[in-house]
Amino acid sequence: MYVPALFTESDPAVLHRFVREHPLGMLVTHTAAGLDANHVPFLLDEARGGSGVLVAHVARANTVWRDVADGDDVLIVFRGAHGYISPNWYPSKQETHRHVPTWNYEVVHAHGRIRVIDDEKYVRGVVARLTREHEARLPEPWKMSDAPADYLAEELAHIVGIEVEITRLKGKRKLSQNRTSGDFEGAVNGVEGSGNLALANAMRASRTPKD
Repeated sequence: MYVPALFTESDPAVLHRFVREHPLGMLVTHTAAGLDANHVPFLLDEARGGSGVLVAHVARANTVWRDVADGDDVLIVFRGAHGYISPNWYPSKQETHRHVPTWNYEVVHAHGRIRVIDDEKYVRGVVARLTREHEARLPEPWKMSDAPADYLAEELAHIVGIEVEITRLKGKRKLSQNRTSGDFEGAVNGVEGSGNLALANAMRASRTPKD
């Protein structure tokens, strides 16, 4: 990934938080048939490995777990807020007209080594952790015990666990940090006015405006 210095995010704590806040990752694998991509929600286990371990499960019917070997290099892409930036939002455009459209975005690339774990007890634990993580914010959290035991066992039989030991994390936050304070604020206001509040908030958090 091309990352100019101004847009680089290298703080491990920030990158880990980003992954936790945007858990749906695009798992890119290199198989005998070529490149493949699958969209999978991941859990980050920061306590394991030098940079953490990503934990997930995939459908047994999905051949991705058969198409890789333990230790294969993979890439997982986590994407955050993003959106179009119009040059009309820059106040200086009225003076020089020397501006073009662009696209702002946040992304983290997690490089790592994959391992397949086809084990019912392991998969049950992964589903339990995913459930606790995402149900905790709901007023009436669903629990695995809410489902009949036989039905749950049948569903678990249809999935396979995977882990990715992270070997390298690379972050990019392209959020108009290279603009003057006036043009930066104009872009933020334009994004906000278009209804993309997530991107507007990310832009405001990205830097202290400077000339």
